[in-house]
Amino acid sequence: MNVFTMAWRNVQRSRRRSLVTIAAMTLALWVELLYAGLVRGYMGSMEQDLLDFELGDIQIFAASYLDRPSIYTAIDNPDALLARLDALGYPASVRLVGGGLAAAGELSAGVSLHGVDVGRDARVTRIGARVAQGRWLDGADPRGVVIGRRLARTLEVAPGADIIVVTQAADGSMANDVYTVRGVLLGVADTTDRSAIFMTASAFRDLLALPTGAHQIIVRRPPGVELQAAAAQVRGAAAGLDVHTWRDLMPVIASMLDSTRGLMLIVFAVIYAAVGILILNAMLMAVFERIREFGVLKALGVGPLRVLSLLLIESGMQAAIAVGVGVALAVPAMWYLSTTGIDVGTLSGTNVMGVAMRPIWKGVYDVATCAGPVVMLMVIVGLAALYPALKAAWIRPLEAMHHR
Repeated sequence: MNVFTMAWRNVQRSRRRSLVTIAAMTLALWVELLYAGLVRGYMGSMEQDLLDFELGDIQIFAASYLDRPSIYTAIDNPDALLARLDALGYPASVRLVGGGLAAAGELSAGVSLHGVDVGRDARVTRIGARVAQGRWLDGADPRGVVIGRRLARTLEVAPGADIIVVTQAADGSMANDVYTVRGVLLGVADTTDRSAIFMTASAFRDLLALPTGAHQIIVRRPPGVELQAAAAQVRGAAAGLDVHTWRDLMPVIASMLDSTRGLMLIVFAVIYAAVGILILNAMLMAVFERIREFGVLKALGVGPLRVLSLLLIESGMQAAIAVGVGVALAVPAMWYLSTTGIDVGTLSGTNVMGVAMRPIWKGVYDVATCAGPVVMLMVIVGLAALYPALKAAWIRPLEAMHHR
């Protein structure tokens, strides 16, 4: 007996039932393929934006700075540390951080001041590409600053407008100066949008009378290096300083990204469980309709293993057809979602856990994205068909032939 030929004939025997089963598997696979890519794109873009625009992979601080941030708690001789990191192949840049008050006309707001080494910062962040209006910082224009979009709305300023910054310098004196808005950022993160003013490191040092030191060093890891391994190397180069990965600094977001991956598996399981129940029902019906047939096969000497394989192959053929049709139908949608994406309209200020979402939500589709739903479907089909197949395999010929 050719098992594959017989299995294919059995699939065609009840065409309506087979078509319903295949259609259910196809729909489930199509949904899961698109969903998996969208979730992966969402998580990947959120994490990438967080690293590129805000945190970097690793940050270095002076001891106790995170417990009590202060302009006086700074990393001594940051240039030597940057040189050591460069030698290890870790791009890094210093950041200077302070606070103050910004005013334009009769409007004012509390602000966080960020001094940026424009040349080195371009190696570790892409925040310069996040300017919505105007231009990013230029070392040749120390009076130019870039501000968050909500701060721009609060002060009612645009590129070309002047703002006054007032703060307390490191020597205890009151510091103030007038700066010109060079640019306004797109959404980055809630705190950045609401209060951030970026200026060149030299302008920051002049304003706050801070000739040396750095409050923060942002580090990026080389491609292919695991985050914890990179952190261990950076700790070796920054002895005596606090070294934290982005996951240490933002544990809630890190946990959310991890749990989202788990949630994706739960959604897979729920949808495929429904498909599994349908397959189980269809296969049980097929077994009960063919009990006498199985009895005749057993009487002719067909062993339980052959009967078991016959039913499993039948379900496998239906699953294979569903995979082919499902993938073929999903390809155009995957291409559209990965190239055009979904306009979620986040230019108005939508953010998730304080991190701004991209205005266009795109999916990420590759072999790894598609393999999970396909493999999981095949496993569910196999498990759902196993019980009916075992029931048919152990039918006694005499009882089966007298079954009505």
